Amino acid sequence: MTTVLITGASSGIGEGLAKSWAAEGCDVIACGRDPDRLENLRRYNPKITVRLFDMTDRDACRLGLADCQPDLVIFCAGTCEYLDDGWVDAALVAQVMMTNYLGCVNCLEALQPQLTEGNRVVFISSMAHWLPFPRAEAYGASKAALTWFANSLRLDWEPKGIAVTVVSPGFVDTPLTRKNDFPMPGQVSVEYAVKAIRCGLAKGKNHIAFPTGFSVMLRMLAGLPEGLQRSVLRRMVRS
Repeated sequence: MTTVLITGASSGIGEGLAKSWAAEGCDVIACGRDPDRLENLRRYNPKITVRLFDMTDRDACRLGLADCQPDLVIFCAGTCEYLDDGWVDAALVAQVMMTNYLGCVNCLEALQPQLTEGNRVVFISSMAHWLPFPRAEAYGASKAALTWFANSLRLDWEPKGIAVTVVSPGFVDTPLTRKNDFPMPGQVSVEYAVKAIRCGLAKGKNHIAFPTGFSVMLRMLAGLPEGLQRSVLRRMVRS
């Protein structure tokens, strides 16, 4: 029987994945910091148990995850804040980095004694770190750090038989993206995201990116000469 541990399970992609695996009879450990949403998730399916803690609190992670024995770990928790007009807000950047990057590190430190050969750890990153998008200094940097960390960790954990996967979604219709005040090309549903992630994991992929068309477009943009790329990206600044 597979045991899946998911952070950020109280909404969005995390909630969708939790429900999907529980529906197949897997034991799901749903982690988050919203007690009401976690309780609703627990009531949704008896295969789901919940852990209430804040990933940004290192001690809370250690206590909350001490007795977990997951076969699959998925880090879904995340936040997004923008810097308007290039005005640097150190507190805001620290908040995003702590949630999107260091929160995962805190959880990994707590979980690593329980991880064994055959386990897999999945990091939900973003296509946002492929390009220096306007206003996305904090978010893009946090996802770039997370991806770099995951790719390096993969090399160190290969001899241990623990697999590492990075997931790079485009825009997914979640409570987080609904706060955006700009067009979101190629946006997909949570159901689409869940299917894409599970399909990629079933194939043992180290990297999963979706939707394909949007992924190809951004990869092509990232491959343009720097001057031309910068010209295109400047047009994306909100007036």
